Amino acid sequence: MKVILYTTTALIAFAANSLLCRMALAEGYIDAWNFTAIRLLSGAACLGLIMAMQAHYLKKTALKQNGSIADTILNDKGSWLSSISLVIYALCLSVAYLELDTGTGALILFSAVQLTMIGWGIYNKEHLNTLQWTALLIAFAGFIYLMLPSATTPSLFGALMMAISGAAWGVYSIRGKACISPLRATGFNFIKSLTVIPILLLLGMNELNSIRIEGLLLASASGALTSGLGYSIWYMALPLLKSTQAAVVQLCVPVLAAVLGMVFLSEPLTLPFVIASVVILGAVLVFILNKEMPKPLTS
Repeated sequence: MKVILYTTTALIAFAANSLLCRMALAEGYIDAWNFTAIRLLSGAACLGLIMAMQAHYLKKTALKQNGSIADTILNDKGSWLSSISLVIYALCLSVAYLELDTGTGALILFSAVQLTMIGWGIYNKEHLNTLQWTALLIAFAGFIYLMLPSATTPSLFGALMMAISGAAWGVYSIRGKACISPLRATGFNFIKSLTVIPILLLLGMNELNSIRIEGLLLASASGALTSGLGYSIWYMALPLLKSTQAAVVQLCVPVLAAVLGMVFLSEPLTLPFVIASVVILGAVLVFILNKEMPKPLTS
């Protein structure tokens, strides 16, 4: 039950994050450089505050119980590699969406994520049974069916940026499986990412006068809520999932994003979307329910 709650919440946050990014950039409320900078700043600020409260609570608990688990959690400082992956993902995503339409961008992004994570799982000898392979192929087929009708030939630069973004997010997700404290790891990854803020602000300096209040609010919400808190919850879910499972369930994100687009952007509900939703979500459910359980020991 816990894995379902964490995973569902994280996927909704990812979909909402895509919606916020689309709204901000497509409407011209803000440029990609400043959007990314504000996103990272607000994420770091939100998580820094929560981490401070968590640290205060854990220290009080440790004094009363004389336990070492609090010290173990407090020593989780994230990693520079994860932080670099986070920056690359966020920045390349924003830059790519300036040149790609939604369908093409999402198709390239999530294809890159899946290839990265599934490739890592297979490299580490994670076993998939026949039914899981079938479900995986059906999920990919449903995803392609959903996205191809709106896809156009992408620019080489935009496609490259989105592919790099997807690969970086795949690396970030894989590394999340080893963290001790999802909240603190994500928080410190955001804090470490602030080292690139001066560069982003310098690159976006000529766009400062065109930033609107809507852009600031959307970027802040993207950083603090759907990125900072969303990624923390995703880190909680990752240790409970295999790399291949974590890759497949993220195929739900385009479907969830499309639902949010219909609700908030009045995008139409189409028959291809309904069919693809049933195919993707059904295949993901089959894949997860067929997680191979460890065989009992025999004497």
